[in-house]
Amino acid sequence: MFRDKFRSLTIAAALAVPVALLPTAAAHAGVFVGISVNIAPPVLPVYAQPPLPAPGYIWTPGYWAYGPAGYYWVPGVWVQPPTVGLLWTPGYWGFAGGVYGWHAGYWGPHVGYYGGVNYGFGYGGIGFAGGAWRGGVFAYNGAVANFGGVHVTNVYVDRTVVVNNTIVNNNHVSFNGGPGGINRAPSAQEQQWSNEHHVEPTSMQTQHQNFAAQDRSQLASVNHGRPGTPAASNVGAYHQVAQQHIQSAPISAQDRQVGKSYNPNTREANQDQRIANGLRSGQMTSGEAARAEATQSHIDQQVHNDRQANGGTLTNGERNQINQEQNRASRQIYNDDHNANTVKPNAVDNREANQQARTAQGLRSGQMTSGEAARTNANQSNTAQTVHNDRTANGGALNQQQRQQVNKQQNANSRQISNEKHNGNSNNPPKGRR
Repeated sequence: MFRDKFRSLTIAAALAVPVALLPTAAAHAGVFVGISVNIAPPVLPVYAQPPLPAPGYIWTPGYWAYGPAGYYWVPGVWVQPPTVGLLWTPGYWGFAGGVYGWHAGYWGPHVGYYGGVNYGFGYGGIGFAGGAWRGGVFAYNGAVANFGGVHVTNVYVDRTVVVNNTIVNNNHVSFNGGPGGINRAPSAQEQQWSNEHHVEPTSMQTQHQNFAAQDRSQLASVNHGRPGTPAASNVGAYHQVAQQHIQSAPISAQDRQVGKSYNPNTREANQDQRIANGLRSGQMTSGEAARAEATQSHIDQQVHNDRQANGGTLTNGERNQINQEQNRASRQIYNDDHNANTVKPNAVDNREANQQARTAQGLRSGQMTSGEAARTNANQSNTAQTVHNDRTANGGALNQQQRQQVNKQQNANSRQISNEKHNGNSNNPPKGRR
C-alpha cells in the first residue's frame, strides 16, 4: 500500500502556470492537493453519453482541468481499465483555505470519495452505479449505460442503486465546499477506501487530457461553459477532432492571458448563493435578505452598465470598484448571518432561497447576464420586503391572504428567471470578465 499523492493530470506546460503549488494534505479522505486556483471552476455542462465502443470499457466522466489558459474541459470518455477488477474514482475540485484545489482521479478496487459531485452516468456523487466486476468480467447496469449498437451480454438493471447514490445537483455545481459548493464529507467507508492501493490514470487518459489542454474550443474562456466536445466514445475519436482544432485555431498568447483571469460571474453568483443559504438556514430574515438582494441588484446593474459602455468588458478601475462594493456586501451578508436575528425555516423563506439559488446558477452558467440578475434581485428584494412587512404587522406570521399574495409574486419572479435563462442572452464578452 502506498500513499496516494497528487497527480496534476495536466501537460508539462501547465506546471508553469502562476498558480500556487501547495502539496498540503486536504481535509477529506486523505487525498493530497497539489494545485490551487482562486477562481471557482465553471458549472458542469449537460451532455449525452456516447455509445459504448466495445465490451470491457468503463465510463470516465468529463471534468474541468486547469492549464496555462485557465479552465478547460476534458471530455467524458469510455476507456479500458489498467487491469481487471479496478474502478475509476473521478477527480474533483474542493474549496478550502480560500482556494479551489484539484484532487486527482485514480483507479482502485472501490470507487472512493469524489466530493459528492454528481457527474452523471452512474457517478451520482456517491460511488458508481454504472456497472460492477463479476467473475473477472465487467457487467453493465442497463439503467445507466448507453450501449448504442454494441451487443453486450453482461447486463443487469438496477435503478435503485442509481437513486440511492444520486446527490441532487440541479445547479450542476462542479466543486465541493465553500460558498455555493456541494456540502458532503466522505463516509467512513470512503475514508477506508482512500488507503487502498491506487493506480494512476492510464497513458491513454493522460494523453486524452493533453489533447484537451491544447484544444481551444475546450477553454472555458472561449466556450463560456459549453465545450465544443463535451464527450467522446473513445480516446482516438476525440484526438482526431482535437488535432484538427489545434491546427486550425491554436491557443494564442491572448487566450492564455484572458483565460487566467476568466471568471464566469463567480463573485456575483456566490453572493446570491450565500443569501439563499442564509434564508434556508433561518440565519437571515426576509428583511435582511431584502437589503442584501437590493445591494446585489445595484452591483449587478453597475456591472451591466460598465460592460455596455466598454464593449462587454470592465476596466481595471471598474473591476476594483466592483470588488470593493462586493467586499462591503459580503461583510453585510456575514453580519446578517451571525447576528441575533433568526427565523424558523419555513416554506416561504425556502421559496425565496430557491429563487436566489436559481439566479446564482444562471450567473455561473452564463445563461443570465448581470443586467438580468439585477432585475431578478430587485424583484426578490421587493418580495422579501413584503414578507418582512407583513410578518412585522402580524407578530411574525403571514395570514392566508398574504401567503397567497407572496406566492403570486414568487410565481411571477420564477417565470422571469426562467425566461431570462432561456432567452438566448448570455454573458460571453470577448475578454476576461468578473
